[in-house]
Amino acid sequence: MDDKTTGWIITIASILGIIIYFYLIFISPWSSLTIEISAFLAVGAILLIIGWIGYTLATTPPPTPLEDFNLETDEDTEN
Repeated sequence: MDDKTTGWIITIASILGIIIYFYLIFISPWSSLTIEISAFLAVGAILLIIGWIGYTLATTPPPTPLEDFNLETDEDTEN
């Protein structure tokens, strides 16, 4: 499948998603449940990203200081 076809599929799927979400929020009898689930998923996604950033900061070793690198220039290697 080429990129153009994939792009059209994504566009059509997003428009259908908007239509379905509109129905669930404004027309269906489950509007309050839909809003509650949407809010939970939005807040959960944000907190998941914040947790992932915290985990990455906690488990990544600190960078090596610059003075520990052996920096050689072209002039040093020619001699």
